[in-house]
Amino acid sequence: MILYHGSNVIVDRPKLIQQNRYLDFGFGFYTTTNKNQAISFANKVAKRRETGQNVVNIYKIDEAAAFSECSIPHFVEANEAWLDFVSDNRSGNYEGESYDFIFGPVANDDVYRIFTLYTAGVLTKEQTLEQLKIKKLYSQLVLTSEKALSYLHFVGTVLEEGF
Repeated sequence: MILYHGSNVIVDRPKLIQQNRYLDFGFGFYTTTNKNQAISFANKVAKRRETGQNVVNIYKIDEAAAFSECSIPHFVEANEAWLDFVSDNRSGNYEGESYDFIFGPVANDDVYRIFTLYTAGVLTKEQTLEQLKIKKLYSQLVLTSEKALSYLHFVGTVLEEGF
């Protein structure tokens, strides 16, 4: 499996760095299977940090070996279990099991408004899931342990002044 990580710097040796905000799948090193998603994120990070350049880091992982030897929930789609997991993580209230990897759809900017309406209580869980069905959600793989990182192999980067 080929994975991408958008940043403002080259990340040839990924590390687990504590985040200052709550993310979809909690703490970890975030990658995506979609290059365009990584490009978009690289643009946002470079603009937000006002330093570096747009960098898409490319990795490969032997998913058969990694996933058979590590713990991983695999959310195939944006279903009720995924919505509960992401909502709990984004609110900082997740208290469930710890995993080495987490795989599933990205709750990206396209669905941010829907999530905001759901967490504000405007949309029910059923309405939220119905709205998410019409969105194209890309997959992300989050590495949350040193064990998981040991399976990730840096391939190279794509550097651009602007995408």
